[in-house]
Amino acid sequence: MRNGVKAVVVGGVCAAMLGGAGYGVYTFASALNGDSGTGAAAPERTGPPTGSEVKETTGAFFAAWEKGDAVSAASWTNYPQAAQELLSAYAGDAHIGKVRITPGRATGDTVPFTVRATVSYDGVSRPLSYRSRLTVVRGETSHRALVDWQPSVVHPRLRKGDTLSTGTSAAPEIEAVDRDGKVLTRVTYPSLGPILDELRRRYGDKAGGRAGVELVIRRQAAADGSQAADTPLLTLAKGRPGKLPTTLSASAQAAAEAAVAAYPESSVVALKPSTGEILAVANNRRDGFDAALLGTRAPGSTMKIISAATLIDNGLTTANGPAPCPPSAVSESQTFHNLKGLEPNEDATLADSFARSCNTAFVKFADEVKTDSLTREAQDRFGLGRNDWQVGVPTFDGRVPASGGPDTAANLIGQGQVQMSPLNMASVTATAKTGTFRQPLIVPLKLDGREPARARGLSSGTVRQLRALMNRTARSGTAAGVMGRMSGDVGAKTGSAEVDGEARPDSWFTGYRDDVAAAAMVQDGGHGVDAAGPIVASVLRIAR
Repeated sequence: MRNGVKAVVVGGVCAAMLGGAGYGVYTFASALNGDSGTGAAAPERTGPPTGSEVKETTGAFFAAWEKGDAVSAASWTNYPQAAQELLSAYAGDAHIGKVRITPGRATGDTVPFTVRATVSYDGVSRPLSYRSRLTVVRGETSHRALVDWQPSVVHPRLRKGDTLSTGTSAAPEIEAVDRDGKVLTRVTYPSLGPILDELRRRYGDKAGGRAGVELVIRRQAAADGSQAADTPLLTLAKGRPGKLPTTLSASAQAAAEAAVAAYPESSVVALKPSTGEILAVANNRRDGFDAALLGTRAPGSTMKIISAATLIDNGLTTANGPAPCPPSAVSESQTFHNLKGLEPNEDATLADSFARSCNTAFVKFADEVKTDSLTREAQDRFGLGRNDWQVGVPTFDGRVPASGGPDTAANLIGQGQVQMSPLNMASVTATAKTGTFRQPLIVPLKLDGREPARARGLSSGTVRQLRALMNRTARSGTAAGVMGRMSGDVGAKTGSAEVDGEARPDSWFTGYRDDVAAAAMVQDGGHGVDAAGPIVASVLRIAR
């Protein structure tokens, strides 16, 4: 926001834009004072709030908020200081007034409701309407029934630490178009919401648009100080959007959106190996985080693409060379095992162990590789881990540290200290297919003269072997369940990554078909072929 516009900070727990109606008018003075009216101390209530308590608490909270009585409304929450600060500033700083709430039918201690209000700024007013919900909890010390103060009470798109601002836009609107000129909107492609916001922040003034007046969510700065883009909630006065070309494909994006919709906590990225152009980015996550581009999770056995390249490039074995698969392997006093059901094979080649995703085969090489061999391979050949990608929006560029001890072995199988995003693994797959690292892009480099990250890439001999490994995995190995009958030039690698404290591993899958590479991750999704695999296969069938 510019021009001295004030902002409401969603402090502590959240900010809010609610009012109260529909529960009627109550008198709560005695309840607030803890006065039972009998002259005797009332017994402390315990356990979950009763239905009558839920109705009383939400009714008082809504009614006080609607009247603009911040002190009273805040007293009905379990974070009264944060609530009072936000409720007091709400009308004056965020320019939201005439708030009315229509509560829905309570389900236990949870009450859905509809908010209707008016946003007014500089002589212009617009109606605001949305749905949210709140939960009533028992106060830990007061034992009263209280509203659990969360950002989602205010608006389902608010998160902790956000702000609300109304005023002249920080950047003009954009009309983002795909590679064929089709307009991309957050309504049609919900996963693109954060990306479109970021593209607007970065390129709004370069696309020829004119700023308007909006109510927006201003996101909390990240730990590294970087500022995420504003999220528009309501336009009071339209500006003029500028047209922004992207590398995305509307058909591939639609396929990606549909694919992740079937798997909670999932993310996928598709790109063209021949150019690095990103075709689709999709997420299906409760927290709204763009894990497809910014995720930092252990990639499991999909990391064996880089590990196999490391073994080949360092002369330790070849695709048809030895890579025995024992039932267990020990490195630095730590014992590693394979997935349950994998039969050992002491005569296995690298191709055998790669296709069957044998962990112990790779762990057995831990004593032969140098501590930094995997790191140098990732950086020099695959362009990872140097934090220099210029994609056009923020990305995590992978992490493959030179960590010794048992982490040397763990890193080889995508555990230990290795961290990747689906974008990283899609790029790895693209490099393995073509031999050339091409930094992923979502807007053309010429738009702002960005210099892309560069890496040496792979030798023709290594590429030939990696493609053979991945093709065998897709046709008859662990990926055959979703890739085996797919036409075209295909290759794939499955992965599952153990995560401390989670019942099931993360599901990872990466693959290519002709000139499209895609990678997916499903948190707590199980084996790679179970969840991430079907997502990637669905995208590869459509994307071109």
